[in-house]
Amino acid sequence: MMKKKIIIASIFLFIGFMAVAQIKIIPGAERMEVYLPLIKGKSVAVFANQTSIVQRSNLVDTLIKRGIKVVKIFGPEHGFRGEADAGVNVGNYIDKKTGVKVISLYGAYNKPTKEELKDVDVMIFDIQDVGTRFYTYISSLQYYIEAALENSKPLLILDRPNPNGFYVDGPVLDPKVKSFVGMQPIPIVYGMTIGEYAFMIAGEKWLSEEANKKYTYNLHVKNSKDTPFHFLVIKCLNYDHNSKYILPVKPSPNLPTIQSVYFYPSTCLFEGTTLSEGRGTDKPFQIFGAPNLPKYLFHFTPKPTAGAKSSKHYGEVCYGWNLSGTLEQVLKKIDKKIQLKWIIQAFELFPDKENFFLKGFNRLAGNDQLIQQIKDGVSETDIRKSWEPALTNFRKIRKKYLLYKDF
Repeated sequence: MMKKKIIIASIFLFIGFMAVAQIKIIPGAERMEVYLPLIKGKSVAVFANQTSIVQRSNLVDTLIKRGIKVVKIFGPEHGFRGEADAGVNVGNYIDKKTGVKVISLYGAYNKPTKEELKDVDVMIFDIQDVGTRFYTYISSLQYYIEAALENSKPLLILDRPNPNGFYVDGPVLDPKVKSFVGMQPIPIVYGMTIGEYAFMIAGEKWLSEEANKKYTYNLHVKNSKDTPFHFLVIKCLNYDHNSKYILPVKPSPNLPTIQSVYFYPSTCLFEGTTLSEGRGTDKPFQIFGAPNLPKYLFHFTPKPTAGAKSSKHYGEVCYGWNLSGTLEQVLKKIDKKIQLKWIIQAFELFPDKENFFLKGFNRLAGNDQLIQQIKDGVSETDIRKSWEPALTNFRKIRKKYLLYKDF
């Protein structure tokens, strides 16, 4: 009898293991059976980079192998193959592997022109986002949507999971500091996939005037045949906002691991200070410091590396913090919120407080209040309270456009 119970228990354990093993998150790009019929025989433009993968191959390479006519590639910050440094303008060129022209939308201009879309039948957007307001791919997404609507071009957005999509936090952007690292009134962590975000900025009429006039999407028919093809999101499978999605490819040169991706919403604020945010090390956004902080702190020396050829304090010994750890340790440190304690501690210890903050800090913070609050010694608790009215309003807006189960 005991032997029979053990066998039955083993069977249930095996079935349970198989069920868990089979629950794999499938990004929209991998659901080719859904969208290939929509682009077959069409001239296609693809906005993509090194994260635009189908299994282990780049989306553009895969589409061409499937007989799809890709007539041009649009590339974001860091370029189509993801090799350029942060903030470096990338020019146009011919992709060596495919022979297709690559047009940079992070350089002289950010939006495809009417002339560039003249020979295009269908536009595709497929970029892995990391879910923070100042990560420029969502700004590129907005301009791409506007170009599609303004030029009456059908647009497919191949949705991907948001690795920071399991919480919402941070100051909501004040339009006074609007820039390419923050274009819309959203918090630093907005908890949406690119597909959900696209529906929100269109549904809330946050696009260009011309694009807003042409957008006719009806939330009540978003899953019906009446949804206009000029704006169609191919959803992920098996994803919701409780998922902890580990990126299969680093989204940009200075986010090489999921630990860096998790810390990025909090530690990217150091880009707006004189401190090194860890560029030029193997743990960018996990370590930060400066040469004139106390020497009893953790120390590191940033150096030029691929994707980070120039930044602050290269070749200088910096003293500061090392937040790195296991996945579980990092998630515990983040605790589903923007952590201000590190930048507050750094400011308190920094000897030259007048030169701690750089000119671009307010654009990253999303307002001109945070810098003053830190200077005035306002507690992290009270700073967070000041965010709440706008955060509460954003959460209500966000709910209207979710495509996946919320946390």
